[in-house]
Amino acid sequence: MPVKPGYARKIDIRRGAVEMIHGSGGRATAELIEQLFAEHFRNDWLDQGHDGAVMPPIVRPVAVSCDAHVVKPLFFPGGDIGRLAVCGTVNDVAMCGAKPLYLSASFILEEGFPLADLECIVCSMAEAAREARVAIVTGDTKVVERGKGDGVYISTSGIGEKLTDRTISGKNAQPGDKILVSGAIGEHGMTIMSLRENMTFGTTLESDCAPLADLVADVLAAAPDTHVLRDPTRGGLATTLNEIAGESGVGMMLEETAIPVSNAVRAACEFLGLDPLYVANEGKLIAIVPANEADAALAAMHANARGRDAAVIGTVTEAHPGFVEMRTPMGGVRTVDWLTGEQLPRIC
Repeated sequence: MPVKPGYARKIDIRRGAVEMIHGSGGRATAELIEQLFAEHFRNDWLDQGHDGAVMPPIVRPVAVSCDAHVVKPLFFPGGDIGRLAVCGTVNDVAMCGAKPLYLSASFILEEGFPLADLECIVCSMAEAAREARVAIVTGDTKVVERGKGDGVYISTSGIGEKLTDRTISGKNAQPGDKILVSGAIGEHGMTIMSLRENMTFGTTLESDCAPLADLVADVLAAAPDTHVLRDPTRGGLATTLNEIAGESGVGMMLEETAIPVSNAVRAACEFLGLDPLYVANEGKLIAIVPANEADAALAAMHANARGRDAAVIGTVTEAHPGFVEMRTPMGGVRTVDWLTGEQLPRIC
């Protein structure tokens, strides 16, 4: 995303729209980059105007992640595709046990997309980056014909620095470990569903979209032997835990009454016949820690605004490796299987 100063013509952000010429690589492209993207993303590296960015040395091991964002609708209570793009990649880097530092951002814009809406998305990304204390240091912009892009798609990549020398991986869950979740589940997915179906469910739903790097740092400080960190996005809590159980070759026993679900999400899921265990989250994490560090990890979560509703929801077991089970309020046990099919597409 090179920034080239000196283009005097002002683009009309309030009334203008994306045109094919904005993807030509010429003057119109430079004007869009300078007056919209660079205006809000400005930092020392981006301001150098290169096609890439040369960053300072990182002493500790590097964590890298990338993501593509295609949410529909683009704007929703609690965020938009811009905030989602930053938080999603920041959180993926953080789940490696790393402190996110830098992001790249690539935009595929549809001809005719209002520039005012694009500016709202860019502003939201800039605000989320400040909140996460990361810099958007490079990027790219392409334009596709009207009807072929659904407004805007955003692809982001993130780089971070490991906070611990220990390996944090879905392969590291061990029998006896405790399973923690940082708060109420299903809020992002049910917010998107409510907008698509034009339903209010008699209550207020808002996405939990948020950066979690600070929460991860707090957990690792309190529980340095943490084995697994994961954010349960598409497929929700149940699918994520099945992934971990399969990777680690262990079983899991959840306690249904311990899993935090807000009244709003519970009501919406009951109305639509959905299970909140499979609904996407964008601001929650799963931590699997040794039993002797579980209390400290939970206290660290509770002390952070992003984890005030955290709970210990289960235990890693030797029995039934690769399977997740759950004890119901009636004392029975049921299998919590993988998500079959697509409960809600275009979620992130």
